[in-house]
Amino acid sequence: MPDSRFFAPPRPMTLAEVAESAGAALREGAETSRRFTGVAPLAQAGAADVSFLESAGHLDRLAAGAAGACFVTEALAERLTPGCEPLICAAPKAAFAALARRMYPEPVPDPGISPTAHVAEGAIIGEGVSVGAGAVIEPGAEIGEGCVIGAQVLIGAGVVIGPQARIAPQVSITHALLGARVTIKPGARIGQPGFGFVPGATGLERVPQLGRVVIGDDVEIGANTTIDRGAGDDTVIGRGTKIDNHVQIGHNCRIGAHCILVAQVGLSGSVVIEDGAVLGGRAGVADHLTVGRGARLAANAGVTRDVPAGATWGGYPAQDFRDHMRDEVYLRWLRRRRHLDGRAE
Repeated sequence: MPDSRFFAPPRPMTLAEVAESAGAALREGAETSRRFTGVAPLAQAGAADVSFLESAGHLDRLAAGAAGACFVTEALAERLTPGCEPLICAAPKAAFAALARRMYPEPVPDPGISPTAHVAEGAIIGEGVSVGAGAVIEPGAEIGEGCVIGAQVLIGAGVVIGPQARIAPQVSITHALLGARVTIKPGARIGQPGFGFVPGATGLERVPQLGRVVIGDDVEIGANTTIDRGAGDDTVIGRGTKIDNHVQIGHNCRIGAHCILVAQVGLSGSVVIEDGAVLGGRAGVADHLTVGRGARLAANAGVTRDVPAGATWGGYPAQDFRDHMRDEVYLRWLRRRRHLDGRAE
């Protein structure tokens, strides 16, 4: 059950309302007026909670709890314990998430500008915007209606932020254009100069970084992630892409729509990630390479050449995941063989 110190108690919902909220079907004769007051994982759920079950492998968790209702596929509906109402749907976890968002919506601060914030003359602030304590909004910046700007945020000169964005505390954004409903978590740095140097007469000299960061609608950017502005061209993040914490995106990268970049991914300059690609934690991509549409990189993959569309790669240097696993098996076999032959070091 969510801790009431951090999450406001939701409005109770009937079983019929729960089903409607996620497009789930009820079995004939279900007690549609039964009331529910929360959501919880299977093992922790009580009689007034709704949970979800995606596979038969988690039936032991169902038995450990006492959920009053459960999102479940039709194939597993008969496996629920007595007293647990099945909410039948094709994607139980997605249905559970939809209900949780409805029961526990993100709190929205009251509109207004904190007395300790600094909004420069010439900045444009839309209707219903909330600006937190110590925030700085520089000249020429435009903040769309309904945005939430957290405490100690820096919005640089000329930055444009679309409506309904949520910028968490201690974020800095410069040289950037953001779409609607963008979410940026604490400590992220958007629009800083990329890592560009050339040898000069007295050592390394910086190459001016003259591009921007362009972020599409519905993008989410995790805590302490850094996205460098372009060196000449722009750095682009496509609509609907989700970026985890501690990700580094170098200058001139172009990330397509609905991609997933998990924690500690690193992209060198001018990398192209096409639509729908998924990069596992700590995957790294060398400069000027392309990861094709719908491709997947396993955790810790090190990419040194283009990845074809739809491929699944892993290892270092990254290759087809099946070949990577065969290599791992062969190396272990060699290690055991050396040990059996008495040649272990």
